[in-house]
Amino acid sequence: MVKLLPAQEAAKIYHTNYVRNSRAVGVMWGTLTICFSVLVMALFIQPYWIGDSVSTPQAGYFGLFSYCVGNVLSSELICKGGPLDFSSIPSRAFKTAMFFVALAMFLIIGSIICFSLFFVCNTATPNTTGALFSSATGLMIGCLVYPDGWDSSEVRRMCGEQTGKYTLGHCTIRWAFMLAILSIGDALILSFLAFVLGYRQDKLLPDDYKADGKGTCLPFGTIGGEVGGMLCLSSPGKAICGRPKADRPFKRDS
Repeated sequence: MVKLLPAQEAAKIYHTNYVRNSRAVGVMWGTLTICFSVLVMALFIQPYWIGDSVSTPQAGYFGLFSYCVGNVLSSELICKGGPLDFSSIPSRAFKTAMFFVALAMFLIIGSIICFSLFFVCNTATPNTTGALFSSATGLMIGCLVYPDGWDSSEVRRMCGEQTGKYTLGHCTIRWAFMLAILSIGDALILSFLAFVLGYRQDKLLPDDYKADGKGTCLPFGTIGGEVGGMLCLSSPGKAICGRPKADRPFKRDS
C-alpha cells in the first residue's frame, strides 16, 4: 500500500538525511585536513629532504631552507639556514621550493578556516576546494623545483662531485621529500571530499523540486519552512527552495 507523503514532511526527511551524511563527511574531512596541515608544516620545517649515505664524503642533510653539513676536521655537524635568512639558503631553487611549499601550507590552513563558512555562506565550498587544489599545485611545484638546486656547492660538498641538477650523486632522498610527493595526492583527495560535502544536497532533492537561487537562507538546523510560498531546506551554507509539482505528490512505501 502506498501512502501519500506531504511535501513538507518529505522535505524534513531529505533534510535529515543530508544533515546526517554531511556531518559524517564533514567530521572525516576536518580530521584528515587537520592532520594533513600538521604534516605539511612538518615537511616545511624539517631539514630531512635529502641526506648522506655510507658513500658520501661528509655527513649531513638538507631541507627547504636549513641544512647541516659535517666538518672535515671533526665529526660535528655545522647547521645553517632559516626561513627568514634568505642569504643562507644555498640555492635559488631551494628558495623557490620553500616559497611554494609555504604557500601550500598557508592555503591548507585557509581551507580549514573556509570550512567553517559552510555554516554561514555557500561560497565556502568553491573556496575550500580551490584552496586545497592550489595547495596540491604548490606542493607539486615545490617537489619539481627542489632537485634543480642539487648542483649548489654545499650539496656537492656533501654528496660528491657527481651531484648535479636532478642527479643526487651519493646522497639519498629522505622521508620528508617522499611524504611531500605523497601529500600531493592527499590534497587532491581532500579537495574532492570538500566538493562532495558542499554539493551533496543538490543530489538529495527530489525530482519534483525546481531549485530557486533566490531562496531565503534559514538558520542551520532548521527543518524546512515556507518562504514566499515555496518549501525550503536549510543546509550548511545555503537554502534551496522549490515548489513541488501538483500532479506528482511525494510518497513513501510502507
